[in-house]
Amino acid sequence: MTGTTRNRIPPHLHKYIVAQNYARYTPEDQAVWRYIMRQLRNFLSTHAHSSYLEGLSKTGISVDQIPRIEVVDEHLNRFGWGAVPVSGFIPPAAFMEFQSIGVLPIASDMRTIDHLLYTPAPDIVHEAAGHAPILINPDYAAYLRQYGEVACNTIISKEDMAQYEAIRILSDCKEDPNSTPHEIQQAEAHLANVNQAMKHVSEAALLSRMNWWTAEYGLIGSIDNAKIFGAGLLSSVGESRASLDQKVKKIPLSVDCVNYSYDITEPQPQLFVARDFAQLGEVLEKLAQQLSYRLGGAHGLDRAIEAETVNTVQLNSGIQISGVVKKYLKDSTPIYLQFEGPTQLSVAHCELEGQGTAHHAQGFSTPVGLLRDKGQCLSTFQDSDLSQLGIQRGERAKLTYQSGVEVEGRVHNWTRADGKLILITWKECRVKLGSQTLFEPSWGDYDMAVGSQITSVFGGQADREKYGQINDFVAKQIPSKTYSEEKRARHKAFQKLRDMRSIQDPATLKTQFQSLFQEFQSQRDWLQGVELLEIANAHHFPEASQIQNLLKPENFTATHIRECVSDGVALATRPQ
Repeated sequence: MTGTTRNRIPPHLHKYIVAQNYARYTPEDQAVWRYIMRQLRNFLSTHAHSSYLEGLSKTGISVDQIPRIEVVDEHLNRFGWGAVPVSGFIPPAAFMEFQSIGVLPIASDMRTIDHLLYTPAPDIVHEAAGHAPILINPDYAAYLRQYGEVACNTIISKEDMAQYEAIRILSDCKEDPNSTPHEIQQAEAHLANVNQAMKHVSEAALLSRMNWWTAEYGLIGSIDNAKIFGAGLLSSVGESRASLDQKVKKIPLSVDCVNYSYDITEPQPQLFVARDFAQLGEVLEKLAQQLSYRLGGAHGLDRAIEAETVNTVQLNSGIQISGVVKKYLKDSTPIYLQFEGPTQLSVAHCELEGQGTAHHAQGFSTPVGLLRDKGQCLSTFQDSDLSQLGIQRGERAKLTYQSGVEVEGRVHNWTRADGKLILITWKECRVKLGSQTLFEPSWGDYDMAVGSQITSVFGGQADREKYGQINDFVAKQIPSKTYSEEKRARHKAFQKLRDMRSIQDPATLKTQFQSLFQEFQSQRDWLQGVELLEIANAHHFPEASQIQNLLKPENFTATHIRECVSDGVALATRPQ
């Protein structure tokens, strides 16, 4: 990771960054990478957006070996981006925050040969070969960063986090070669139960759909001649081919794409076609205008209550209240807010001194609105204006809001930020609305936020560093793989195949080839056979016809292997 990239990343995101540990990639991993990339380059050279092939070379990604993420990072720095290695799934909120600061998190894990066509877990093929190349296009890079910024402000629900965790468990389980069929079935059943229990579509879910139909499965150009740019398609030949089939409905991209849900385990019945990369930003802006961080008010409070997660309510004075919104009182507009559990008060995303979760461990409440007979927000009052209201340090005073909320007690202090009054701290304070008591002196000091309007309600804490750990930012890593002796023997064979490509002496090359050819005849490892066939054709070895005969698709039982063998043979026998 370059210093340029490191300097962008806030401390709370560092826990997701792992060492790539390049030595853990086995020769078989390298062979799987090479096979996938040869297939992708062959198909996508005509079916992907023109930025793709150019982007592979400009981002330091080669066909022949798994990329070093530090090299990808160096190349992306030239385009105003960076890259860091992570392990498997990281929470969506964390992924989007990385993206919002121009850093691409790349899952450093490599898919197994059993999941060569499609992996249930994020891996370096998807992240590096799928996401990174298109970043050389400035309009697309701007869209991804804009998307990250919008996503960081969206409200994530408790249901979203449960679903994310269930997906992560299932993907890790499927990718782990030591998982039993029973364990996979249990993980699948758990995800199905979580999905069935979901009662509403959150803002984060809407943003996720936008991401799915653009950055993951997006097409671009015209309906009749669409090109591929989504990373989910760019990292899978099978899905790329399927995406261009006439059976898949092509719809012009609009903000309505968020009304279409998706199933990651099923082929997509429709895909959306963007006019150009600039349109992505236009559609995203239309969606952003519908979100709570732009709308604020009762709309935002309702979404926050529905989510049951930590969110931030910002008032027009600039004060930000971060916590779980429990409920609010209203007449025509919200007049009194109540938060439960740890709550934080901030300004400009910086926690106010002494106003963190330790001080407000049990919750927080405050009135919102104008004072009775006052046409301007209390936040605009100068000290002389406060004096006229009877607000003086150490003295008892009473404030009555237009809503009827009354705050009475002894004024202890007040706080300003950027010239605005944002907080008044009371002692021996009672807050009432008619006969209803909202706060009483026995509960302690009363910190009253100042503001007449709720200008924004956005996801997460205002000051993430000081608020502390919450559930959407849990870091977990995929455990290291262990290999049997049989698997280690296969790795040695793949290493010999890799070494053969650099042998200059014809006699040595022929001897090594003969040894591996005999091994292939007994083991019938299809991927080794494809690589042998490629070498045999390149050097005009007579064994090529025998290898090709052994690699007939009908010699293999599994449908997905037949497909891989057929595609591999087609490339290995193509005239150079």
